[in-house]
Amino acid sequence: MQYSILDLAPVPEGSTTRAAIANTVKLAQRAEDLGYHRYWLAEHHNMAGIASAATSVLIGHVAGATKTMRVGAGGIMLPNHAPLAIAEQFGTLATLYPDRIDLGLGRAPGGDGHVMRAMRVDRRGDTFPQDVVELMNYLGDGDDGPVQAHPGRGTHVPVWMLGSSLFGAQLAAYLGLPYAFASHFAPDALEDAIATYRGTFRPSAQLDRPYFMLAANVIAADTDAEAAYLRTSVQQAFANLRSGKPGKLPAPVDDIDGLIGAGMRTAVDHALRITATGSPATVRRQMSDLIARYQPDEVLLTGQIHDPDARIRSFEIAAEVMLDKALAA
Repeated sequence: MQYSILDLAPVPEGSTTRAAIANTVKLAQRAEDLGYHRYWLAEHHNMAGIASAATSVLIGHVAGATKTMRVGAGGIMLPNHAPLAIAEQFGTLATLYPDRIDLGLGRAPGGDGHVMRAMRVDRRGDTFPQDVVELMNYLGDGDDGPVQAHPGRGTHVPVWMLGSSLFGAQLAAYLGLPYAFASHFAPDALEDAIATYRGTFRPSAQLDRPYFMLAANVIAADTDAEAAYLRTSVQQAFANLRSGKPGKLPAPVDDIDGLIGAGMRTAVDHALRITATGSPATVRRQMSDLIARYQPDEVLLTGQIHDPDARIRSFEIAAEVMLDKALAA
């Protein structure tokens, strides 16, 4: 089973965006050594703790710092962009790094109403399905229409559908695209989305059968106690986001309940329940359970960890777990 990374280029408290981008490159280079198949970056806006807002720019930076690993978007929030502009950006990336670029597309705005206004997003009508098809046409062999993507035409950049609801599952199935579900933070519709996608999939020029990627958090360390401690950073981050106070990625704490309250802890842990946290043995057991339950074709691992070195160590352990032949079986 292929295993990949989703990175938000986290900016820890006490650090800078420049350092966060350097840490992303360092992790990507180590991930390539560890056998990770893809390294995806996600578009978010107005978030001091996330350095991947200019997603296509950072994808190019990471692709240039690595050699063979696929690099891509997990994803581009297409309502924020003209399909032609994204086709040109990813056509350029695919020209620079042939057969290494992925384009995951999401329907969310990647921010709140203020961000949507700043991005000049018009939400009076949902044209996402039509925009996806238009974008795919620009990346294909095209026709003799009045507008072509140069670079872009003929690059056939693989397009993925991302989602956390049945809408994305239905569209991915209808268009015959691979599908990645955002179960690492919004898992409530996971089972229904998988069933919908697999049950209604239509083969396409890109894909002849369903291909489902499960997104999961992984916080791995040498001991269960250390991993639980590291996990408190993402728990705080989600609590802050739900409270309308997003910021840089907080440092871990010893008493998460005392800091955010038991009620908020319950809500946060519910959202983050597709997670493997613990020592290598614990993570192996938890990942095995997730894979057995959801039967993904690939897993997309993410982990918001304050200490960059601990984050690399977590993905090292995760790679060891995913290479376990018993787990893969």
